[in-house]
Amino acid sequence: MSASRRQHSCSATTRPEVPSLSAACHPAAARARRTPKIWRDQMNPKPIKIGLIAELTGPLSFMGIANANLTTMLVDDINATGGLLGRPLELVIEDGETIDGAAKAKTAKLIDVDKVDLVVGGIYSSTRQAIKSEAVTRGRTLYIYTEQYEGQENHPLIFCTGPVPAQQVEPLIPWLMNSTGAKRFYLPSADYIWPHLLNKAASRVVRANGGEIVGEEYFPLDTVDFRRTVHQIMASGTDVIFNTIVPPGLTPFFEELYKAGFGKRGGKIVCTYFDENFFNLVPSEQIEGLYSCLDYYQELEDPFGRALLRRYQDRFSGSAMLTAGSGCTGHYRAIKMWEAAVNEAGTLDQGAVIRALDHARISEGPGGPAEMVPGQHHVRMNMYIAQAQGGRFQIVKNLGPIDPNERVLADELHLSKAG
Repeated sequence: MSASRRQHSCSATTRPEVPSLSAACHPAAARARRTPKIWRDQMNPKPIKIGLIAELTGPLSFMGIANANLTTMLVDDINATGGLLGRPLELVIEDGETIDGAAKAKTAKLIDVDKVDLVVGGIYSSTRQAIKSEAVTRGRTLYIYTEQYEGQENHPLIFCTGPVPAQQVEPLIPWLMNSTGAKRFYLPSADYIWPHLLNKAASRVVRANGGEIVGEEYFPLDTVDFRRTVHQIMASGTDVIFNTIVPPGLTPFFEELYKAGFGKRGGKIVCTYFDENFFNLVPSEQIEGLYSCLDYYQELEDPFGRALLRRYQDRFSGSAMLTAGSGCTGHYRAIKMWEAAVNEAGTLDQGAVIRALDHARISEGPGGPAEMVPGQHHVRMNMYIAQAQGGRFQIVKNLGPIDPNERVLADELHLSKAG
């Protein structure tokens, strides 16, 4: 087992001692059945369980390890201050292996064996669907999806804490076109849910601003030969590559593009999910000038974010970095907003927690404060445009807080399926 893997075993984190209850708080069994749900939740000595699906192995392990690290740290923080509702939290981490079938099977185990109260995690949108099938559709368990994605998830048991197209492509593309004069876009893409829907949003915004889509291609996730596509890109007169190719194809694609001289001729690359971890995958000269749009970058001059990053680096030195593109920031919001919702509800009753989570907010976090938009199950958050310069990301535009603009769940859907 590597050092980074040892840093987040799949067992529970440290738990605080639960104070012993006085005799007056131990009613007879018949009386206990009449105890209000809130009282029963707060008197229950058993741990509250969070199930985390993290990609600890496979092409996205450099992201999943960071997600597991940060979630472990947050759960330990909560336990160090007395737990939740006076009960310890137990974090059960399962390796999604960057394989949808593995994530589905591990989620079933979290639901059926561990009987978790909350499921968190997953990176690919197809992984979200696999987790959803077991946690939500079959298990009727609350699920928080933490990664930036294509939007349009609309279920009363699912909350999403990462950015969506209204917070990434809608502000980024007009800014880029106005700032650089770029008009012609090429969309090389991985062939799964997120690239298809993100490209639809990007194409709509490009055309609305007088631009043109000169090419759009989709490749299986295991594709590593992009010579033909790069040749077409170079011949097309493309100004901008809007990239949604993901690992393992990402590295060979950028290498081929660099060798062809795309950047040297003035071509621009946009990759909305790119964060600091990717400088370990792709040589910095190959992505010099690349534009990204996320809710957090390590360069941010924010005291809370800087302190959190230092704490993370001290504890997980040499491991995957705390970044936004991996979903770390979404995991932070997921755990802290859920904690706030449970505290407000005073119970784990699912309907009460969902009603509180629907308007949950945090006053500080990596990237700044954030809040659920009531009815949308998505988060209003600060967004930033950054550019890769000399092996680092420099923020070139602070966009401020941006609404997700997702569809509102119907009230009757809330009441019938979540209460």
